[in-house]
Amino acid sequence: MEDPILSTQGHLNVPEKDLPAVAPDDFRESMQWRIFRVMAEFIEGFEFLADFKKSVTIFGSTRDGHAVHKWSEEARKLGQMLAKEGFAVVTGGGPGIMEAANRGAAEADGLAVGINIQLPREQRVNPYVNHAKGFHYFFTRKLMLTYSAQCYVYFPGGYGTLDEFFEIITLIQTKKIATHIPVILVSKAFWGPFDQWMREVLLERNGAIDAEDLDIYTIVDSAEEAMAIVKQSKPRQAF
Repeated sequence: MEDPILSTQGHLNVPEKDLPAVAPDDFRESMQWRIFRVMAEFIEGFEFLADFKKSVTIFGSTRDGHAVHKWSEEARKLGQMLAKEGFAVVTGGGPGIMEAANRGAAEADGLAVGINIQLPREQRVNPYVNHAKGFHYFFTRKLMLTYSAQCYVYFPGGYGTLDEFFEIITLIQTKKIATHIPVILVSKAFWGPFDQWMREVLLERNGAIDAEDLDIYTIVDSAEEAMAIVKQSKPRQAF
């Protein structure tokens, strides 16, 4: 499958090493041009997502480690279940857990959506994505991943997964997005110790959060449990 992501200078399917060097005085390096580029990414991203009226965003590790091996089959199963219920399965478009979820959706003839980031070497769209959009800036890509999903599902992952998790629960805590949106954490073994730390260190020892803040997310241990929560969720209006 061809890589549909634009390079950092907007050329389709051209390796970074084959692009001409950008001169320091090139207008594309100016602050004004970058502002227009950011605006363009927002407009294109919102237009892209407008076609997916009912979606669930799935996050998780890209690495080929223990977490991926153990939980990729559950992510694939969940992707299948979601597609059969008419949900678009939105991921970051990369490998690992994201690929498994997109694969499940594609196998069920559903919408497997990849919102990818343009990196020189690492991340490219996985082969199961059938609707892809690439972004140059991390912050525009992150907004699109969190823009209008009906639920958010987090499998085990690293810094990126945790970053995306904390962003969503902060937006819900501060009521910047609807407070009824389910946030589902899959794997009690992975998220259980994290939840215990949140309760003991943040809440009890330091009073840094309120008790109800811990109700923002739910920890489950299977695709079936996650899907049961999704089925009870309400359609969401874009914020």
